[in-house]
Amino acid sequence: MAEKFPKQLKYTKDHEWAQIDGKTATIGITHHAQDALGEVVFVELPAVGKQLKKGDTFGVVESIKAVSDLYSPLTGKVVEINSALVNEPGNVNSDPYGKSWMIKLEMSDAAEAAHLISVDDYQKLVDSL
Repeated sequence: MAEKFPKQLKYTKDHEWAQIDGKTATIGITHHAQDALGEVVFVELPAVGKQLKKGDTFGVVESIKAVSDLYSPLTGKVVEINSALVNEPGNVNSDPYGKSWMIKLEMSDAAEAAHLISVDDYQKLVDSL
């Protein structure tokens, strides 16, 4: 069973997570998001090199229940995508924090990361839904 709220990550109210390592942020969707979506059958990710502003749509996740946009929690340039998800979208359900990271972003403004929410605040948000 995957950990629902890894403490080393930062979160958004839109249910994305970010792991900050220097100027690079690895981004994916949370356990709560994949659980709400149900079985993920398709993932669309941006091209490497795409510039994103905080709040921009960077891709799409499609499940048997719904299609959901993915929102960038930070501003920066996409430096890597997890192309394995295109062929194995179900990994989003089985391992949302490990094998299922979606993009790596070179942050333009590392200070933006301070606006992401902590694990405790994210857990309170999920509990209130």
